[in-house]
Amino acid sequence: MIPMTADDLRAALVNGSKGDAKRATLPELDGVDWESLDYLGWQDAKRPRLHYVALELDGAPAVMILRGAENPPAKKVLCSWCEDVVEGIRAASFVAPLAGDSGRRGNTVGTMICADFRCSRNVRRAPSSFELRTEDPELLAYHREEKIAGLRERSSAFVRAVQRG
Repeated sequence: MIPMTADDLRAALVNGSKGDAKRATLPELDGVDWESLDYLGWQDAKRPRLHYVALELDGAPAVMILRGAENPPAKKVLCSWCEDVVEGIRAASFVAPLAGDSGRRGNTVGTMICADFRCSRNVRRAPSSFELRTEDPELLAYHREEKIAGLRERSSAFVRAVQRG
C-alpha cells in the first residue's frame, strides 16, 4: 500500500463532503507499516459510529466512510474481505453511503468486515492444518499471495461500488 499523509486521507474521501473530510478524526500515521497493509481502517475517536477505510485504488489513495456499531456484536462470522474466521476475531456489519446524489438521498451498500480491521494480518498468517495440509514453502507462499490478492480485489471492488453510487 502506498504511504498516505493526513492531507492525502482528507483529499481522497470518495463518499463524503469536504466538511466530512475536515471533521474526520484521523489515526496516528507515524509508525504505520504501509508495506504490510492492504488497507488502513480506523474508528473515529470523536464519533464512534463512524469508521474509515483507506486503500490504494488504481495507484491513488481512496478513503470511504463506513457506519457501524460503536461496539459491534461478538459474532464469529466470515469477513467478506479477507474471507477468514479466526478465533477471537469478530466480523461486523458496516454500511457505506454511496457517492454523489444517490448517497445524499440516503442510499448505502453494506458488507461484513473484521471489526478491528485486521484483514491484512489475517491474510498473512500461516494457514492452519485444516486449511492447507502441506509444509511445502512454495505452496505456502502461493497460498499467502492468493489470499492477499483476494483481499485487495474484494476491498477495491467494494470501494468502486461506493464510488459508482
